[in-house]
Amino acid sequence: MTVGDVDAARNGFDPSALVTEWETGTVSLLPDGRTLRTFEVTAEDKEIEIAPGIMFPAWTYNGRVPGPALRATEGDRLRIVFKNLGSHPHSMHFHGIHAARMDGVPGAGLIDPGEEFVYEFEARPFGCHLYHCHALPLKRHIHKGMYGAFVIDPDPARHPDQADVARSRLLGTPENAGWQEFVMVMNAFDTNFDNENEIYAVNTVAHAYMKRPIRIVRDKPVRIYLVNVVEFDPINSFHLHANFFDYYEQGTTLTPTLRTVDLITQVQAQRGILEFTYRDHETGLYMFHPHQSEFTELGWVGMFDVVEAVA
Repeated sequence: MTVGDVDAARNGFDPSALVTEWETGTVSLLPDGRTLRTFEVTAEDKEIEIAPGIMFPAWTYNGRVPGPALRATEGDRLRIVFKNLGSHPHSMHFHGIHAARMDGVPGAGLIDPGEEFVYEFEARPFGCHLYHCHALPLKRHIHKGMYGAFVIDPDPARHPDQADVARSRLLGTPENAGWQEFVMVMNAFDTNFDNENEIYAVNTVAHAYMKRPIRIVRDKPVRIYLVNVVEFDPINSFHLHANFFDYYEQGTTLTPTLRTVDLITQVQAQRGILEFTYRDHETGLYMFHPHQSEFTELGWVGMFDVVEAVA
């Protein structure tokens, strides 16, 4: 592994916190009674440490890579106030359903340095999505760090035949509190700008979850929102040691698209939801990593620390 530790305080974000950190915005009511959920996002240039002693000149959303994990409920009216404090034109392109003028692509509206734009649309469909900058050259804006998870929880009232499953995904419900949920954005960094990556990670910092394993309570089920944004490599993957999971491709169904698998592959911008449990396992450390060995050796690998429930 890498030797030493990354200075999380200097970075302004800690992978150990990012894995469970959701940005739910500010909630208010519209005149028609619908929920309005407002997010504030800024683009900022920032040098970050991606491995001990290795700095990277990132372009960020809210000063972190990945950007904040935005979470809403199906049917919410979303308002994202985007301010560009960086040195290049940027935008926010959401994987979801919205009008062309809200698409964040060249021609529909790039936001110049010092300018502001408000994206507004309905949160749909439910699922595990992402957002990213769509300025050109696209591979550079994404690779430099301008991306983040975008999760829309299902509204149980819209899915009466699967309301129990929908409630288990809806943040804030008792059913959801019974799950251990994590957001993992698989990313990588080309430190010498030769269009090949030198550092691979989940949530930016190489080997972060090897040095500080993610704690799992043995008797509670696990749900992972997994997003792949690795540039310059055609595929990435996720392999779970000593266990199998159900997989929901893009999270847009309430029934699994794959059952009882221990490895899935994702191309760039592909994402999904993994569900599994360690209920029948011994406690201990269980590894997860991609099955591209080079990625593992260069930082994208971690451990789950499975423990008994804490009294």
